[in-house]
Amino acid sequence: MDKQATIPKQCVDELQNHLQPELFKSLCDANRLSIVAFLAVQTSPITVGVLADQFGIDISGVSRHLKMLKDAKVLNAEKQGREVYYSLNCGQLTSTLRGLADALDACCNN
Repeated sequence: MDKQATIPKQCVDELQNHLQPELFKSLCDANRLSIVAFLAVQTSPITVGVLADQFGIDISGVSRHLKMLKDAKVLNAEKQGREVYYSLNCGQLTSTLRGLADALDACCNN
């Protein structure tokens, strides 16, 4: 018997709508999680140089981490002159995670 056939179709559909592999891939690295946590408590956007100093990672490494987080819509990036300022896209991140949690709750209650 096919295991997926025993899962209600609505659960499968809802979970597939909310699962975003690029988001979870971007968050599965300790350095990226540290960057997210650091940006979560900042009162203003931060440059790559500040993040490199904060974490002791060279700028190219921080830039790669930031790109992955930005591509996954975890971060906002705003160019001002020659600098790019990064901030946590908190609304998008919490909405995505809340949607996934709600989909799981709905499946667990079936």
